[in-house]
Amino acid sequence: MFSQTVEYALRAVAFLGGQAPEARTTDQIAVATRVPKAYLSKVLQGLSRGGVVHSQRGSGGGMTLVKKPEELTILEVVNAVDPICRIQTCPLGLASHGTRLCPLHKRMDKVLAQAEETFRSTTLAEILAEPSESVPLCDFPGVVSRSVS
Repeated sequence: MFSQTVEYALRAVAFLGGQAPEARTTDQIAVATRVPKAYLSKVLQGLSRGGVVHSQRGSGGGMTLVKKPEELTILEVVNAVDPICRIQTCPLGLASHGTRLCPLHKRMDKVLAQAEETFRSTTLAEILAEPSESVPLCDFPGVVSRSVS
């Protein structure tokens, strides 16, 4: 349902949110999140344009989150790289339907609305703090994880 770009953006943001506020390089993020560096660079550009991350060039530079994890919603991350597109008019272009969606498209839009609301009401901090028996891909605070190489 969500693109590879969204998945990679969420991994990168989760990694940055789980680290000290120091900047992390694209190489560091790519290794930790297992995202191909070239693809990650494009994802990070989208996150930067969307106001989610800040890029600092030069020695000691890298990527940092613009907001604290407590203030950053998952919807902001998603919308920065691949916004959820609600169904406003008939996807088939049927003039007789116009903005009156058929039952199938109404239900599809309802699912999109629910996803949008869930992401709007979920912060990065909540994701990072949620207890889980699954070993995270990234090094989250308070969790011992295996080395990624």
